[in-house]
Amino acid sequence: MDFTQNNRLAQINEHTLIIGVDIAKRKHVARAIDNRGRDLVKRLVFANTLDGFSNLIEWAVALSDAHTRPNLIVGMEPTGHYWLNLAYHLKARGIKVVVVNPMKVKRFKEMDDDSPTKNDTKDAKVIAQVVRDGRYHNPTLPEDVYAELREGMKLYDIIQEDLSSIKAQMHNALDRYFPEFLDVFKDWTGKAALHLLEKGYMPEDIRQTTEETLLLEVKQAAKRGVGLKRIQALKQAADNSVGLTAGLRMGRQEIRYLIDQYKNL
Repeated sequence: MDFTQNNRLAQINEHTLIIGVDIAKRKHVARAIDNRGRDLVKRLVFANTLDGFSNLIEWAVALSDAHTRPNLIVGMEPTGHYWLNLAYHLKARGIKVVVVNPMKVKRFKEMDDDSPTKNDTKDAKVIAQVVRDGRYHNPTLPEDVYAELREGMKLYDIIQEDLSSIKAQMHNALDRYFPEFLDVFKDWTGKAALHLLEKGYMPEDIRQTTEETLLLEVKQAAKRGVGLKRIQALKQAADNSVGLTAGLRMGRQEIRYLIDQYKNL
């Protein structure tokens, strides 16, 4: 037992009411115990709604008053994202919220009845018991700009993941329909390459188009960096391409769709 756990245990006394909440998507289950681990009342099942949260608070406050235990602690597992709404709601109303490690809950259940089986009612009590033993942590629930920064980082990660997926899908499409394209344009996201792909230029189209027309087409997107030599290399790549022609119309649509997704990120 470390110093931090001793400090947490010191907060659990005869004035403390401990509530364990088993979180789910639609409905949560709450159990209330005292500092000796005794059940104080039957479980409460409440909805993941404003009315449900109000029911929990009214239930908890009534228990707190009835048993003269003004120090209220609500514990839960920080799994998934469903716990956040309840945690922020309780925090805004001055109720102490703590979180417990799901692995500790699982081990406690195994020691208690030799069964880690999921059971909402049992889990809620086990969570309360883990809190009672001082094995909890104060969650980070940022507000204002700090909350915006956290959500911004999440959004950034989502965008990067989507971007990686789109790039992989584009390479897959080019490998099928024009595998030589990236020998001429090393980066398909460059202005000239992107323009040609968006216009639907595949090997058979490039073979049927003059160098001058292709050069004028490219100059619409990139004034510099692409000259006649690059266009000639593109024509040669198209002449010798082993790209698929079967399903090419949908292949063009796939590439345009991926470019549209890329531009929207």
